Amino acid sequence: MFKYILIVALIAGAVLAEDAEILKFNSDVNEHGFQYEYETSNHIHAQASGDEHTVKGDFEWESPEGEHIKVNYVADDDGYHPQSDVLPTPPPIPEAIAKALQYIQSHSR
Repeated sequence: MFKYILIVALIAGAVLAEDAEILKFNSDVNEHGFQYEYETSNHIHAQASGDEHTVKGDFEWESPEGEHIKVNYVADDDGYHPQSDVLPTPPPIPEAIAKALQYIQSHSR
């Protein structure tokens, strides 16, 4: 899972970057897990740490429109869980459906 996240982050950085320079790069892998962090001259930054069960991290960049975008994530046995203001969210459950679900739950055995 970590390899895919790192590859996606690096590809996104490479696509958005023209002649970007690495300003900061730290990486540590040991028997307890790993940690990495990098920052480029074109305002791309990523960091993550974890072990074989859970990875926590974030990545951020500046959009072509100048908007600062940041995504925090956790990847674990239940999957990849990103959180960001820029990610779409599901619409609210319609009131009629919510009432029907509540009725079903209260009348089930």
